[in-house]
Amino acid sequence: MSSFKKFPLATLALASAFAAFASTPAAAAEGVRVRGTVVGINADTLTVKSRDGDNVAIKLNPGWKAGGIAKAHLADIKPGDFVGIASLPGAPGGDGALEVLIFPPAMRGTGEGSYGWDLKPNSTMTNGAVSEAVQSVEGTTVNVVYHGQSKKIVVTPATPIVTFAPAVNADVKPGAAVFVPASRADDGKLSTGQVVVGKDGVVPPM
Repeated sequence: MSSFKKFPLATLALASAFAAFASTPAAAAEGVRVRGTVVGINADTLTVKSRDGDNVAIKLNPGWKAGGIAKAHLADIKPGDFVGIASLPGAPGGDGALEVLIFPPAMRGTGEGSYGWDLKPNSTMTNGAVSEAVQSVEGTTVNVVYHGQSKKIVVTPATPIVTFAPAVNADVKPGAAVFVPASRADDGKLSTGQVVVGKDGVVPPM
């Protein structure tokens, strides 16, 4: 996708940092992935109403940055693209995709592998290159290759498909949908240096 070449280097650096954190099992990094809607923000604290309905306070580290998520389309997934797909175990034909994140070429290889994910119970995240996209009546079966292994994942027309997009900190405001890869301190408090915000009404589906 040629539009990735227009991204500011800062945006790609932020997206890479986010993806590296998000691709690590949360327990191993003592990390928490907060998904929800911004209800308040000041100089150093972001408050998010999580998908569980709780208000979660997150300390914003000095120099924190926002990164954007924008809508993409099924037709944008091409053989050779590097993608991150959250999925659930499905029929013998392949897992069922919960969402697809298309990475810019500069981030190829980020978080490569397949591991547990907390989007839904029993879900996994698979980051890898698309070796083929087999069209079918029901949707598209994507074969994702990682570390010499492969996984077939079914992507339907209803599957949310997104990609990274430029954003500024001012985009993180009350009402905005966000995905926040945060760290939990020994005292239980959360902090982050990155906030991923949906652009043009997109809800980050990761």
